[in-house]
Amino acid sequence: MPEQPGIYLFLDKKGSVLYVGKAKNLKKRVSSYFPKSTDLIGKTKLLVGQIHTIKILIVESEIEALLLEASFIKKNTPKFNVSLKDGKAYPLIKITVNQQLPKVFTVRRMDDRAELDRSLYFGPFPNVGEMRMVLKIIRRIFPFISANHVGKRICLYKHLGLCPCPTTLNTDEQKKEYRKNINYIVEFLLGESKKVISELEKERNRYAKQEEFEKAKDIQKKIDAIINVTSPIYKPFEYVKNPNLYKDLRRFELDGLQKILKEYYPAIATIARIECYDISNISGIYAAGSMVVFTNGEKESLSYRRFKIKREQETSKPNDCAMMEEVLQRRMNHTDWPYPELIIVDGGKGQISSVLKVLKKSDLYIPLIGLAKREEIIITSGFKEIRLSKDSPALKLMMRIRNEAHRFAITYHRKLRAKAIF
Repeated sequence: MPEQPGIYLFLDKKGSVLYVGKAKNLKKRVSSYFPKSTDLIGKTKLLVGQIHTIKILIVESEIEALLLEASFIKKNTPKFNVSLKDGKAYPLIKITVNQQLPKVFTVRRMDDRAELDRSLYFGPFPNVGEMRMVLKIIRRIFPFISANHVGKRICLYKHLGLCPCPTTLNTDEQKKEYRKNINYIVEFLLGESKKVISELEKERNRYAKQEEFEKAKDIQKKIDAIINVTSPIYKPFEYVKNPNLYKDLRRFELDGLQKILKEYYPAIATIARIECYDISNISGIYAAGSMVVFTNGEKESLSYRRFKIKREQETSKPNDCAMMEEVLQRRMNHTDWPYPELIIVDGGKGQISSVLKVLKKSDLYIPLIGLAKREEIIITSGFKEIRLSKDSPALKLMMRIRNEAHRFAITYHRKLRAKAIF
């Protein structure tokens, strides 16, 4: 059972769906239904007694899992989803697209006149808290009106930047902008995040051409926020059409990366194991290094290693390149660890030079690239720059690996700092 996010389906002997659930970690969640002791009680015990088959679908993020879970529950209406929720109706997200200023709020049941008022419904969502979490994320990006009855006073959400407030939408242009935001919310809930980003990028570029840089900056913030919470995201039933979609995506990313690197490293035959390194410190103090390992595009957490930097600071300025050299040298001293087919470092020419020095000393030839954060430019060991499209699967893979190395390094750095303070 994988440890990735996704949904799981419990089926009975006839193949009918008994229960649909979502999980951040499928292995932990599913195994919780089958404890070593027989302490299960009530409806859970009844459910487990009827399980014959377990099916899973791996997805990229928790938000995808939530949307996919809601889709499966709506399609299959599993009896134990209803039973385990004490028969309560699941909440839905309702958008009154028929109104001049559409509202977004939650309801327990569809309006019998839904066809007449042409409102859009999303869900049902089995977990109220998670559904509200999704709405909270959306609202920060695209503020919306949520009150059924609007007064004349400016609402609190307006002051918090979460609602445009009907009393302040006086011009046709303002109302048009608001409806545009509602359309983005609809597309977001349909899993069309790429389309939303594409449209926002066009809008941003238009403002930039008109030298309205503040507006262009605001649009860019929305783009960044969507990428952070949903990228990459796929329509829920794309996982149904292709149950191996998750593995196919990993393979597609690796194949794309290998094809790009082949031009610069002709001897590269495979990149099954990738190691990535990062340094975290504050002015050289409590400096920490990280090594993360990805095998076939997947995290291999058990192979992660962290390093407390030993070297003394020669000057008042931190020397990240020297720290990187120390980390790589200590790693290469462990000849019992398998060598990678590719090394990625967070940084540019300086960090690459430090790693090359270690590889030369160890008489090793391992393809090496650096990934600079600011512009996401790839730098080869020959100091050639590779610029890839932001939509490139290969770049997304490298960014995901680099970000994991950064997370692991900064976590250890904070631990060292907290230990010294307290």
